[in-house]
Amino acid sequence: MPGPPASLGAEAETEEQPVVDPIDPTATGFLLAENRNMPMHVGGLQLFEKPEGAGRGYVREMYEQMRGVEQVAPLFLKHPHRSARTAGQLVWVPDEQFDIEHHVRHSALPKPGRIRELLELCSRLHSTRLAWERPLWEAHVIEGLRDGRVAMYTKTHHALVDGVSAMRLLASVLSTDPDERDMPAPWAMRPRPPRDEPAPTGDASLSDVTSATLRTALAIASEAAGMPGALVRTLNKSVRNETSAVSLYAPRTMLNQNITGSRRFAAQDWPVERLRAVGKASGTTINDVVLAMVSGAMRTYLLDLDALPETTLISMVPVGLNAKQSQLASADGGNAVGAVMVQLGTHLPDPADRLEAIHRSMKDGKDSLSVMTPTQILAMSALGQAPAILGPFLRMQGIVRPPYNLIVSNVPGPRTTHYWNGAKLTGTYPLSIPINGMALNITCTSYDGKMCFGLTGCRRTVPHLQVLLQYLDEELIALERAAGA
Repeated sequence: MPGPPASLGAEAETEEQPVVDPIDPTATGFLLAENRNMPMHVGGLQLFEKPEGAGRGYVREMYEQMRGVEQVAPLFLKHPHRSARTAGQLVWVPDEQFDIEHHVRHSALPKPGRIRELLELCSRLHSTRLAWERPLWEAHVIEGLRDGRVAMYTKTHHALVDGVSAMRLLASVLSTDPDERDMPAPWAMRPRPPRDEPAPTGDASLSDVTSATLRTALAIASEAAGMPGALVRTLNKSVRNETSAVSLYAPRTMLNQNITGSRRFAAQDWPVERLRAVGKASGTTINDVVLAMVSGAMRTYLLDLDALPETTLISMVPVGLNAKQSQLASADGGNAVGAVMVQLGTHLPDPADRLEAIHRSMKDGKDSLSVMTPTQILAMSALGQAPAILGPFLRMQGIVRPPYNLIVSNVPGPRTTHYWNGAKLTGTYPLSIPINGMALNITCTSYDGKMCFGLTGCRRTVPHLQVLLQYLDEELIALERAAGA
């Protein structure tokens, strides 16, 4: 008979050592920070148009195709584990009793099958925590939209992937050819392209854990000489209220309190060309325009609630590390993200002034990171985000000033129309992670000429979240007028 599934608690071990994979410090942090009110998974909502000639049973066939993979990739087979044998260290171990029907599910919307019902379902699915005794992911193929489209909601623990990795995983199973019919599910094992050097297997025995940790420590030690200088520069800019990886001047707002585990999700897209035109006319970037849309929307939202602070809101903006410098963000999962704390200019009444303030702040932040190595960026970013985690953990919420007020990120996606086995992808919308003290997370993904916004917030702490979509639209119109675009 098979033994019991591995768990995180100390347990009786068999004499045969299980195959394990050390968990990197960033992923360990995401796992340990998690609790019932703060699930640490990212998600995605994709909308597909059925291929021409698809029958009534198409969605069931799509689900069966997603479920019936011959071999699942190792990333989707491992779960976290620790015991006396691992000296209490968290490691990845393969799930010896993997059940794909637990992870790939078929759902249907209630009538009338509007986008409203779809977003409500995604809100509920995103509220539930992934079980650590199983691989940390789920996928739901969803039918019942009255316009005939098919939706797929997925969620994956942030310890496995960041936003860049998740987008690469999705892109890797899509095709620009509508006639291609051999695209696998994202979690299916696929042959790797040939490499000059043999790729690591990702597997190790328990005796390898200590040596892997030592190698990591030696790699970090090689950066130690530059750490003091990077720290001094970061703190000097923070004390002067300039943009860096650390913020000391974020005001207290209604967003910065403990949250519940219940989520609300809202999504909408706008043509990238509209944002690009504003950027071109104002001498700013598309990402600056995204942040300006958020700034104006948040200003209006907080004014409606009589909750706008006198000083500017601060947004934590994740910055992906250069792919040439870091191999962490890939189709194999992992996290390779630094951060800058951007001043959103919400205290400024004029949309053009807000855009200019954001542009200056982003430029200062990028300049401060440009002189650091990837390891130094990760270290400084971790320093900037530590108060967001430690404050609630030490029950100091409301006593110490929040390090930032909300999270806004922009993940690039495919620029052209893509298909999955003939089904046309019409939209992709990210769901992300609110945390205690940061009740709202706004993430954007560009796809096929559209900027797709996904707003994820605590259902109780951020009332009427969906109204922010209207305010985002109004702010883009105001920016177009201000820039003459």
